[in-house]
Amino acid sequence: MSAGVDGQVLSGSSRLAAYANFVKVAHTAFALPFAVVGMATAARRYPLVWGKVGLAVLAFAAARFAAMGFNRIVDRRYDAMNPRTAGRELPAGRMTVGEATALVAAMSLVFVAAAAGLNRLCLILSPAALLWILAYSYTKRYTVLCHLWLGVSMAIAPAGGYLALAGRWSTPWWVLMLLVTVVASWGAGFDVLYSLQDEEFDREHRLHSMTTGLGALGAIAVARALHVVAILALIGFGLAASYGAWYWAGVAMAGVLLAWEHRLVRPGDYSRLDAAFFTMNGVISAVVMAGALADVLL
Repeated sequence: MSAGVDGQVLSGSSRLAAYANFVKVAHTAFALPFAVVGMATAARRYPLVWGKVGLAVLAFAAARFAAMGFNRIVDRRYDAMNPRTAGRELPAGRMTVGEATALVAAMSLVFVAAAAGLNRLCLILSPAALLWILAYSYTKRYTVLCHLWLGVSMAIAPAGGYLALAGRWSTPWWVLMLLVTVVASWGAGFDVLYSLQDEEFDREHRLHSMTTGLGALGAIAVARALHVVAILALIGFGLAASYGAWYWAGVAMAGVLLAWEHRLVRPGDYSRLDAAFFTMNGVISAVVMAGALADVLL
């Protein structure tokens, strides 16, 4: 079995590097740009308060750290057995479970505190959001729909970004719902692709994924369908939110990049999955963000 890839890591032996690699800080580039899109959309109707922008980014970073760290704690036994993940901080002994637990608890508190600093609605919703993103860590043990759970977890970012500035859901309600659908389907789709490299390991240890449930061909078909939904939702969101030319340029580029991403991944050949999963998806979210920001600021 191929060891596969485990994403970008930072070099160095410092505690800061260990903490960054523990939660894959480089992957922040996936969902954070969509949180910015949520804020940019809200800023078209509500005051742009930079203090709230800072708190929203802090809340996002803390929630992501807590969720990723909790996942590493929960999955540490499986990570130790999987050649692809055996080098992670907990199974490799570069961090202790106690240290990791303390960090997750601290970041969870930071998330709730940042939400409280934003507005009452964000504070009320923060425990439910935290519970949802932490619960994801157990879904692979029970259902092939674990990818969708992760997608919805990521989709909390743009919704949270909008609520941070607006303090209320969008009017009409489907504007923000379309953006949530974009991120949920996009995130679920690339997580399905990521699961391809663990098919043998997951079957052996009775873990669930679209790949173990449908096979590689079926999983790739599901990922493609989810990404078609993401593009359609991007179009619907742009129309509903009345975005202009810069946004549509970003959407067009995102569509081309998603199509190229799927050309890189073939059943049985995952040698280019690193490029498809990490670099390409980071660029996709960045170009959508750039288009939305350009429409708001220019």
